[in-house]
Amino acid sequence: MDKELKDSILKTGTSLVCLVCKDGVVMASDRQVTGGSSLVIDKNFSKTNKINDYLVVSWAGQVSGAQRLSKLIAAELKLKELRSKSRPTIQQAANLVSSIAYSNIRQPSMVPDIVETFIGGFNEDSSFELYEIGPDGSLLKIKDYLASGSGMPYILGLLERQYKKDLIVKEGVELVIEALKASTQRDVYSGYGIDVFTITKEGIKKVVEQQIIPEYVDDKK
Repeated sequence: MDKELKDSILKTGTSLVCLVCKDGVVMASDRQVTGGSSLVIDKNFSKTNKINDYLVVSWAGQVSGAQRLSKLIAAELKLKELRSKSRPTIQQAANLVSSIAYSNIRQPSMVPDIVETFIGGFNEDSSFELYEIGPDGSLLKIKDYLASGSGMPYILGLLERQYKKDLIVKEGVELVIEALKASTQRDVYSGYGIDVFTITKEGIKKVVEQQIIPEYVDDKK
């Protein structure tokens, strides 16, 4: 089942990338939404979003499942905060998503939610963390970098050579932009824009918001 779920994520078409830097976390994605194997449904869909004041989430998979999970996470974390009178940690948020994903995929459904999730954020002690939650509910703490979606091979190939443990956030932003550019140039299911978020002890910032606009140019010799 794990292989089938991973294959489903790759078929949906997307490019997600996240990495851990010396002074924070960088999370980024493209904007293209693909329906089936050949139709572009949306050219301006944000796949990386700020959920609350301390958490950023990136999604790969079904749009409906991602939107539903976004609402559930925000609501459940707020309820937990009100009940305990303390802010949940990033690990607790990741465990929540893991539990939801685990339950969803194991309940009989005509259209099960198939979503892979990256969660990044900062804790009250200013420490920052990054996690991957698989569509089967598996949970992994990311210690360096990771990518997801159909653009993953192009991104990982670049990061394998250029990522360094002592990167600062500013360098990390430049690296994920190059990784997404490589992906959108070669992966037909990724493109139309780039969104980049940084997570540091100063908070969450959206530092890049770009459109990729196709142009027709005369071929002059």
